This record gives sequence, C-alpha cells and structure tokens, in this order.
Amino acid sequence: MKNNYKVSGIFSFVAFLLLMVSCAELPERQWVALFNGEDLDDWNIKIRGFELNDNHKNTFRVEDGLLKISYDEYETFDGKFGHIFYKEPFSHYQLRVEYRFVGEQVENGPGWAFRNNGIMFHSQSPETMETDQDFPVSVEAQLLGGAGEGERPNFSVCTPGTHVVIDGELRTEHCITSRGPTFHGDQWVTVELHVFGDSIVHHIIENDTVLTYTHLQLSDTREPLREGYIALQAESHPTEFRLIEILDLSDDYQD
Repeated sequence: MKNNYKVSGIFSFVAFLLLMVSCAELPERQWVALFNGEDLDDWNIKIRGFELNDNHKNTFRVEDGLLKISYDEYETFDGKFGHIFYKEPFSHYQLRVEYRFVGEQVENGPGWAFRNNGIMFHSQSPETMETDQDFPVSVEAQLLGGAGEGERPNFSVCTPGTHVVIDGELRTEHCITSRGPTFHGDQWVTVELHVFGDSIVHHIIENDTVLTYTHLQLSDTREPLREGYIALQAESHPTEFRLIEILDLSDDYQD
C-alpha cells in the first residue's frame, strides 16, 4: 500500500503542477470576505452539549470589527468545546486568516488547549454533529501560540475522524507536526490554506509553506474527502480574528 501511495502521490503532484501552469489562462478570481466585521449572520454555532446555534455564554461574538472567542462569562470551561461554521461548503480554494491569542485561558481548560485554536476544513456540517460531540469530522489546521519561551510549532495538522498522506505514507496519528515557527505573545499572525479537493493541501505562514499533505480521506471508510465546511474552534483560550477571506477556485479545479 505504501508504494501505491507513492505512485499516486507522484501523479497528484504532476496534476497539481499542470493545474498551476494552466492557471494563467483562467478567469481572474476575487477574494471574498467570509467574515464581514459586523455580525455572524453567515455563520452557524455548535457548542458541545447544546443545540445548533445556542451560543452558550456568548462564546462567539463580534466586537470592534473582530470575531472574538471569549470566556469572560464562564466560571469554568467544563468541556464546552465549540465551533463556528461558515454557512456553505467548499472544495478547491485558498483561505487567508489573520488571528491572535489574547488574555488568559479559562478556568479548567485542558493543558493542551493553552493558546490553541484551529481552522477546521472539509468538515461535516454542524447540523450533523451529535449534541455531545467534541469535534466535527474534519481536517484541522492547528493554530498554536507560544508560552513565552520554548518552541510550539505552529500550523500543524490534526485529523479528527480523518487521515492524510505525507511523503507517500499514510499517517494515522491524530496530530502531525509542521515546521512552522513559534509566535509568542498577542501578536497578529497571517496564515493561508491552499486546498485542492482531496488531492493536496499546503499550510502557509507569513508566505512560507510549512506543511504539505495529500490524499485526504475518512479514517473509517478511507473514502476521499473532497469538500466540506470551514469552521473555527473554541477550545478554552480567547482568540481574535480580524480577517477571514477565501479565493474560491471550485469552478476552475474539478476532480
């Protein structure tokens, strides 16, 4: 199986290069803001233990033009993992996000969730999540902030209910570390995801590609994972987003 992945990986990479070469002949696409800086009308909220769009303790909010994940109304976290989903799915696109971690982690948040958030993509819809489900079946581009000293590689990949292939090898561990730099403090960071169906994904931080993988698939059936919803996490550390925009390439890149 490993050799088959290597061969198919080569074909995927060649196909990707051909698509990039042909891009100059395609109509120009425009970046579109998914977050309008004013409200959450285009987004759906799912917090563990609550029904769809029950925004428990005002976890997700818009203030000062920012999409904020806040815990100032919480006394304790109590496992209330949350996600906010954009209203429609995508398959082939570039996604650009500017974010920062702020403040202190809420009481009783998991140790691993300190300055930890994520961009979930190719996700199941929020309507299909169970009431007590922690995380949607998806691929996660992990956002990880520094603790003031030491290294915490940023923009790794985690795979709740999914698998990916790296360098021809099927990877089944939950999280795979990138070579992304560590960002300490409350500074703004710009990241991009370049997603081409189930074929190939690039993680990019400040214009530097820090991770690439292929063959996105469901872990239980090994079905290719070609599209899905985009969501942001709420894992117990306050986080702010000031830019969430997409360059939709679905009309140009078809499986």
